[in-house]
Amino acid sequence: MNRVWSVALILPAALVASYAWSGRAAPASGPRKGDRPGLSAASPPSAAKKASARAVVPAPDAINYIAVGGGATPEYTEVSLEQDIQLALQVLHGPGTVLFAGGRDSASVRTVPAQAAAPSLLQRLGELFDPRGDRDSRYRRTELDALAASNENFEKTFTQALRSGKTPLLVYVASHGLQGEHARDNHIELWGGEPLAVKQLDALQASATRPVRFVIASCYAGGFAELAFHNADPSQGPARVPRCGLFAGTWDRQTSGCDPNPDRRVQEGYSMHVLHALRGQDRAGNPIPLEQLDLDHDGAVSLLEAHTRARIVSHSIDVPTTTSERYLREVEHRQMTPNLKLLPEEAAVVRQLGARLGLLSKAAAEKRYRSLGVRLDRIDAELNAADAELSRAQGRLAALLLARWPVLNDPYHDQFADTLKQSAAEIAALLDKSSEAKRYASASEHVEEISARASELDPEEAEALRLVRAYETLSLATSLTARGGAALQYYRALLACERSVL
Repeated sequence: MNRVWSVALILPAALVASYAWSGRAAPASGPRKGDRPGLSAASPPSAAKKASARAVVPAPDAINYIAVGGGATPEYTEVSLEQDIQLALQVLHGPGTVLFAGGRDSASVRTVPAQAAAPSLLQRLGELFDPRGDRDSRYRRTELDALAASNENFEKTFTQALRSGKTPLLVYVASHGLQGEHARDNHIELWGGEPLAVKQLDALQASATRPVRFVIASCYAGGFAELAFHNADPSQGPARVPRCGLFAGTWDRQTSGCDPNPDRRVQEGYSMHVLHALRGQDRAGNPIPLEQLDLDHDGAVSLLEAHTRARIVSHSIDVPTTTSERYLREVEHRQMTPNLKLLPEEAAVVRQLGARLGLLSKAAAEKRYRSLGVRLDRIDAELNAADAELSRAQGRLAALLLARWPVLNDPYHDQFADTLKQSAAEIAALLDKSSEAKRYASASEHVEEISARASELDPEEAEALRLVRAYETLSLATSLTARGGAALQYYRALLACERSVL
């Protein structure tokens, strides 16, 4: 499907001009696993309340931004997503609209206690017969003054905003994403499990002229980079409407940041670094000298510079990407010796991330990435075998219990409560002392140990890939610059859009 478009491609001058929203010129010459979007030190209560107060839904003709957060249900609306939106409201210039989970009256925010209590007998049975990771969760009402993040509310708000003005609209999303067969099939899960798909966003903008910038922190967010193309289809050339985006990860990778633990110090993810960088801060909210963030030395921190900060300092599974990066890989396939002066953002990743990782050349970065990939493949194979053994041990223990108490796997059965009450001591004894229970416990521990090893290597693999992609982007951009033509013109237009300053 990849192909190079002819340099004879006609790009409307008005479209190119519409991307220079920030007043910046385009450059003179011219990219494993988990599921959590996320953060930093928690805002003080007064700041959170102030941010929430500014989230009151304005008249349609006044919207400068739309902030969307939460999951399909309370179980998937981790507190970190609410904290992300609160931080975003301290960064974005209002007025704007907030759509979050079930809305202002919903008890839809999931947290976990600082210290988990010993599981009850009922919880132990649940872990055996119906494992899930949220049984120790607690739920509360959101602190945000928000509408429900339903597909209907988003479509209505977005289409009204597109008609309301000519200044750029910013759409920020902190949610969960799902992968489709192709990048343009990826989607975000809104409240109630309703999908917000790449193709849907493209269709909503079909006749729009208002510029839009997207910042999307979710798994598989890079699928939305297809918005660089007309009808979100690379075979149809550049998009006809002015839009660009920055994304927490590529179309085929999960990202970090969804965490039910409210302690921002233990959270990690794209949103935390980007939003704080836009405020001139590190992830803990401490001031950073402007020269460390302002890569083009124009006195301000752009969206792309904040995005670059996340790529450099985040120790996470995230491999952030952009519309310009996606477009470049579609239209240019020849790599030349990289010119570091072309793209200050990519040069910063090469120099700073490379120094942090001790990888000072493209060859070294590629070697580390391949090596980590081999190690992770071996761990995956080991984990698959351990999972299979755990499943067998689980089945044997479950069969032992059900042979004596057939209703234990159905808490809705009318005999379940009496069975549990009358036989609690015997059930607990089998769960503690039977040989089947010991094999099950041993298999569980083995799976956890292997998973922990993978979790240590996954961020290292992602960091190496970020560095490899930065070298690749510089090489492709150097080649495209040498070739010139309409493709280069549009690439620069996307860069100018991504370099917007709030």
